[in-house]
Amino acid sequence: MIRRLLRLVPPGTLPVGIGLAVVGLASYVHLALAGHNLDAADYSSLSVLWSVVFTLGIGVFFPVEQEVARLVAARRTRGLPPGPVLARGAAVAVALLGLLILLTIGTADTLTEQLFGGDPTMVPALAGALAALAVAHTTRGVLSGLRRFGWYGTQLGLDGGLRIGLVTALAVTGVDSPVAYALVLVAAPLVAVVLTAVPVARTIGRGPTVPWPALLRGLSLLTVSSLLAQVVVNVGVINVRLLDPSDIATAGALLSALVLVRIPLFVFGSMQAALLPGLSTAAATGDEPAFRALLRRSLAVVTALGILGGILAALLGPWLVRILFDTPDVLGHDDFAWLSVATLAYLWAMVLGQALLARDRHHAQALAWTIGVAALAVATLPPLPVALRVELGYTVGSVVTAAVMVTLLRRHRRPPPTPPVAAPIPATTSGGTP
Repeated sequence: MIRRLLRLVPPGTLPVGIGLAVVGLASYVHLALAGHNLDAADYSSLSVLWSVVFTLGIGVFFPVEQEVARLVAARRTRGLPPGPVLARGAAVAVALLGLLILLTIGTADTLTEQLFGGDPTMVPALAGALAALAVAHTTRGVLSGLRRFGWYGTQLGLDGGLRIGLVTALAVTGVDSPVAYALVLVAAPLVAVVLTAVPVARTIGRGPTVPWPALLRGLSLLTVSSLLAQVVVNVGVINVRLLDPSDIATAGALLSALVLVRIPLFVFGSMQAALLPGLSTAAATGDEPAFRALLRRSLAVVTALGILGGILAALLGPWLVRILFDTPDVLGHDDFAWLSVATLAYLWAMVLGQALLARDRHHAQALAWTIGVAALAVATLPPLPVALRVELGYTVGSVVTAAVMVTLLRRHRRPPPTPPVAAPIPATTSGGTP
């Protein structure tokens, strides 16, 4: 039975899924041990840093991974080495990282006072974590494009395993500094990259250079969509500190709650590796029945995941966050219900966004996320309790994005004459928080 199931999934799904599972477990262990060893104010600062890192880091650098993987896969079919692609991708990642670090330095005082409770040492930790994600995503693009999914999953697994080991060591030795727990997000990814550098180094070779337009053509729109998607899913914790800086308990509790309700996103991450290539092939060949069938099946799967996870979260969430993360008792069953509905809508938006990309409608996907973020901002304005405001923002933003995508998909567009090169790209958009 297991062998039959494995034959149904694309090659690489299993090792990538295992790696994602380890990273997911590491997120829970990291936050749980931090929650039990830090006071409410320090855990709140760590929660905000966590949200900023994975909003900016994944939003900016995951598109670099996708484009590097796409170009490496294309060169692989012609027997060309990936070295020139890695060089171009690394240059783009360094440029983007430089802009983010300049932004971080320029706003250091504001970040320290508004988000990190007056602790200036959290700012360099933020910059270091962003740098680690830049390196990790760039090298994963090469591994993905070469279909070295065993090594890809190994890098994810090492990252997660190192996080677990490091935070456990901090907890056992009684460390109670939020900076120490933040620096785990720097050390673990970098060490994992070093330990999996051999397959990347072996494949580097000389060959025709990669024209900049080939790399940058879709990168800008992918970055816009990716960054806005991360804003929708992560900005709630940041908004708590901006809307009510004195409410240090809610920010930490909200991050812990989001970690629980977004478990279905990790499951979707393994499925997403095969979704875009399948939809792209159907769209390129004009096989509309196959396209719609795959889209319906995918939506059915994420709907089932979202409903099951939502019911469990609404029933058990308030108890679980207190037991697992030692968070204050500030969120109730209704809060978890709102977050679960939002996560289900977000899952729909992720699937529908892949369908738009498969039809080469990058602009449409970016437009949908832009409208969704605008709706999130509007929904956060009413003078309601802070937790409810950010929950409504997450819910409205996700629902509006999914609705806009459904509308845009109904505007049929003729498929391109030749199928695009689509590498099975593992989804690590939840590399930090599920």
